[in-house]
Amino acid sequence: MKDERPLIRKPELSFWQIWNMCFGFLGLQFGFALQNANVSRIFQTLGANVNDIPALWIAAPLTGLIVQPIIGHFSDRTWNRLGRRRPYFLIGAVFASLALLWMPNAPMLWIAAGLLWILDASINVSMEPFRAFVGDQLPTQQRAAGYAMQSFFIGVGAVVASMLPWVLAHLGVANVAPDGGIPDTVRYAFYAGGAVLLGAVLWTILSTREYPPAQLRAFADSVAQDARPDASPAWRLGLVLLLVGAGVLYAIGHFALEKEVYLLGGGLIVAGLLFVWLSFTRSKGMLREVMGDLYGMPVSMRRLAWVQLFSWFALFAMWIYTTAGVTQTIYGTTDVGSALYNEGANWVGMLFAAYNGFAALAAVVIPLMVRRLGLRISHLVNLCLGGAGLLSFLLIRDPRWLLASMVGVGFAWASILSLPYALLSDNLPAAKMGVYMGIFNFFIVIPQLLAASVLGLLLRLCFGNQPIWALALGGACLLVAGLFTLRVHEPAPVAAP
Repeated sequence: MKDERPLIRKPELSFWQIWNMCFGFLGLQFGFALQNANVSRIFQTLGANVNDIPALWIAAPLTGLIVQPIIGHFSDRTWNRLGRRRPYFLIGAVFASLALLWMPNAPMLWIAAGLLWILDASINVSMEPFRAFVGDQLPTQQRAAGYAMQSFFIGVGAVVASMLPWVLAHLGVANVAPDGGIPDTVRYAFYAGGAVLLGAVLWTILSTREYPPAQLRAFADSVAQDARPDASPAWRLGLVLLLVGAGVLYAIGHFALEKEVYLLGGGLIVAGLLFVWLSFTRSKGMLREVMGDLYGMPVSMRRLAWVQLFSWFALFAMWIYTTAGVTQTIYGTTDVGSALYNEGANWVGMLFAAYNGFAALAAVVIPLMVRRLGLRISHLVNLCLGGAGLLSFLLIRDPRWLLASMVGVGFAWASILSLPYALLSDNLPAAKMGVYMGIFNFFIVIPQLLAASVLGLLLRLCFGNQPIWALALGGACLLVAGLFTLRVHEPAPVAAP
C-alpha cells in the first residue's frame, strides 16, 4: 500500500548553525593531528626501530575497524536527553582527552602503544557519529557544504596542532629532553590538545539539537530503507578470503616475511569466516546486521570503496614515514637524540600544519570546483594534485621547498574528507546512516592495516630501507585512486516536494 503521508521538507540551516554543528571537528582533528605528527617521534624516542613503527601503528586503524560500525549501529538506535549522536561525541571526547594528557608521559614503548590504541578508539567513538550527524541534520542541498565545513575545521585544527611543538620551541621551550625522553615541546602540545578537544566537542553538544528518529524518517529527502539482502551466497566470498589468507600465512613461513604480515593473513581469514557464518546464521543480533549491511551495501559505496582504499593507503604511508624520510634523506640523520633530528621532526610538524592549512583553503575552493566540474572530476583533480605532491619528495632536497609539495597534499586531503561523503550520503537511508557511515570506514581502515602490514616489507625488499620511497608509493596510489573515481556515478538531484 502506498504511503500517503504528506512530505515534509527538512529545513535549511543557517551558516552559524552549520558552524556550530561542525565545530567539534576542530577539537577532534587537533588531537588527531598531534597523534599523526608526533606519535612516530614518541615511539622512536622510546626506542622503536624505524622498521617496527608500522606494527606499532596497527592500533589506530584496527580500533577504527572495530569501533566505528559498532558505534554507528548503536547511535542509529539511541535517543535520550542528549539526543541521538551527541552522547557518543561526549564519551569519545572525554577518553580521548585523558589519553592525550597521559601519552607524552608514557615511560615505556608498550605503554605509549597502548595509549595510541585508547586515543584512536576514543576519537573514532566521536568521529563516526559526527559524519552521520551531517546527514541527519542537513537537507540534501546543504550536505556538501556541511562536509566542506568539517574539512575547514579539520584543516584549522590540524594546522595549529601540527605546528605547536615548533612554535613552542621558538618560544624557548626545551625541544630536547636532557634524559633523552619526550621533549617539553611535545609534552605541552599534548596537554593543550586535551583541553582543546574536549572544549570544542562540548561547544557542539551544547549549541545544537537533533531530530527524533521518527521525524527524520518523515522528511522528504529520506531514502527508503532497502529490504534485507539475501546473504546466502556470501560463503563464496568467504571461501575466497579464507584461501587467500591461508596463502599469505604460508608465504610468511616459507619466505621468512615480517611479523606484521601476519595481520594481513589473519584479517583475511577472520573476514572469510564471518562471511561463511553470514550465509548460514539465523541470528538477528548486531554482528548479523553489520555483516549483512556490509555484504549488501549500495552500489555507490562499492565503487567508492576502491577510491578510498588507494587514497587512505597513501595517507597512512605519509603519516608513518614522513618524519623518518625527511630526517634521513634531507637532514641526513637517523639519531633520534640529536638536535638535527629534532629540528627535522619539528619541520615535519610544520609541513603537516601546512598541508592542513592548504586543506582549510581548499575547503573554500572545492565547492566552486564542484559547481563547474562536478563531484567526480573535482575529486580526480584533487587526488592528482596530492599524488604529484608526494612524488615530488623524491626530487626536493631543500626542506623549505617541501611546502610547495604540501599544496597538492592539502587539496587531496580536503577532497578526501568531503567529496566521497557527498557522493555517498544522498543514497543512504536515515535509519541506517550511522551504521553505513561506520561500514564506509572499513575502506579507510583496511588500507591502513594493509599499509601497516606490508610497507616495512616493501621498503626492505624493494627500496633499500629508504623511507622516502614510501611517500613516492603513496603518491602513485593517489593517482590510481583518482582514476577509480571515474567509475563512481554522481547522485541525481532530488526535486523539492
